[in-house]
Amino acid sequence: MDIEETIYKYALTNAVEHGNNCQTGSVIGMVMSKHPDMRKDPKTVSQLAGKLVAKVNAMSPEEQQKELDQLGGIEEHKRAPEKPKGLPELENIKDGKVKLRFAPNPSGPLHIGHARAAILNLLYQKKYDGKLVLRIEDTDPKRVEPDAYTAIPEDLAWLGIEADEAYIQSDRLDIYYEYAVKAIECGAAYMCTCDGGDFKKLKDNCEPCPCRDHSVEENMELWNKFPEMDEGEAVLRVKTDITHKNPAIRDWVAMRIVNQEHPRIGNKYKIYPMMNFSVTVDDHLLGITHVLRGKDHLANSEKQAYLYEHFGWDIPEFIHYGRLKMDDVLLSTSKAREGIENGTYSGWDDPRLGTIKAIARRGIKKEVLYELIEEIGTKQADATISWKKIYGLNRNIIEEETNRYFFIPEAVKVDIENLPEDKKELTVERELHYNEPEKGFRTLKFNGSAYIPKDDYDQAVNNNKPLRLMDLVNITVTGDSAMYDSDSLEEAQSKHARIIQWSPVDESISAKVVMPDNSVVEGYIEADSKDVHVDDMVQLERFGFARVDNITKDGITFYYTHN
Repeated sequence: MDIEETIYKYALTNAVEHGNNCQTGSVIGMVMSKHPDMRKDPKTVSQLAGKLVAKVNAMSPEEQQKELDQLGGIEEHKRAPEKPKGLPELENIKDGKVKLRFAPNPSGPLHIGHARAAILNLLYQKKYDGKLVLRIEDTDPKRVEPDAYTAIPEDLAWLGIEADEAYIQSDRLDIYYEYAVKAIECGAAYMCTCDGGDFKKLKDNCEPCPCRDHSVEENMELWNKFPEMDEGEAVLRVKTDITHKNPAIRDWVAMRIVNQEHPRIGNKYKIYPMMNFSVTVDDHLLGITHVLRGKDHLANSEKQAYLYEHFGWDIPEFIHYGRLKMDDVLLSTSKAREGIENGTYSGWDDPRLGTIKAIARRGIKKEVLYELIEEIGTKQADATISWKKIYGLNRNIIEEETNRYFFIPEAVKVDIENLPEDKKELTVERELHYNEPEKGFRTLKFNGSAYIPKDDYDQAVNNNKPLRLMDLVNITVTGDSAMYDSDSLEEAQSKHARIIQWSPVDESISAKVVMPDNSVVEGYIEADSKDVHVDDMVQLERFGFARVDNITKDGITFYYTHN
């Protein structure tokens, strides 16, 4: 089917569905929605749509139905039902029980990489009717961002994730001390007072340090003196294979002194467990059966296996997945914080960041992340998420429900001269949604003056071609004036006029749109936008989808989502 026949069928469909009253804007929207490739040539689509809508509206209802039947019937333009999806089965499920955990470090709010872990765990929890634990891993005071204790639950709430159990590791330090003593007593761990550099030389040569042969009593004596020592004087090490092929796994550190106040618990403790020790103890005590995490934790899984074996505990099933990257977006929490501190970024919700807060503020729906992450699954190959894919999935979700409005970026005011008497005061009605007539209409009251986009104004001046104000009139513009040219869409098309949005000067509302690069586009929006609410999604015609971010007496602020 060629482009003209395609548009003709959509025009017939629109007419049959809406009582012989076919709308050009509706047909264009239907075509663009179902055939994204046609967005490359909007001018041709608009011209053909205008011509074919006029042809269809001139037919009787019976003729419209007959024509449509000959072309195969109603053209489907609703969103297609979602295809069934699924994750690979988990292995080694014992007694039908599955318990998982999402364990972020509170170094900042969650980003899309964290969302992958959180969503995967939730999907498996639902798949097996299991349990999900939220565990905040804050045993490194130097990496704790105090605001993260509230930011992380907020991000999870936005994602629709509610844990069955929740823990904060800084509440559990006495438990880690208890198991440190048990590790010493069973010969699994020893106190090491070697200089770090000296230990590394021995380790790299597969040689044990002198402290490895301490008796249990000698180790306990040093352990009891541990709180009186300074940072770097001693550590508790877990015994592994000192000849292991990976030097990082040889006798790894379990506990160390950190001379820094903890943002949450102050100076109550100075001895803190390393991640591999606290995680192993917690995963065992909390009954975690399956651990989902990135393949950068493969060595950690091997380290932890030694401690499981020392204590005689069952090792959970480890599932390691590949790294996740995002096109042109910063996912590094430390670099994002640095940028916020030096003023590069406006905050954790700066649209240039890959945080959940930034993505949500732009109007990306959580369902998009679920679909992407379920599709990527747990495969070990690295994956890159493109904005193009995100935008496509998000558009599918919001397009059917999103009201349309005229936004005029960098508005130019035109007072249209030489208007016929019957054109000096007009009321134009346009559908709020091309495919949802029950949503009603919006009204633009024209009295001779309008705001139009500066880019369209400039091009018309430079190209010496008229402009068509949608559903209104055709005008010609020069450097300092705007003149009435003609009335019909057909005349505009014959003169290759650009069809543009507009807004009446008297009733327009000030508006600005924050773009993905954090720049701001200012302009005006039509009066009926006064009915929007914060968090509503709108489509700004010829500009893009946007989320309503703020409404004040001075105007409306939007965050641009995508085209």
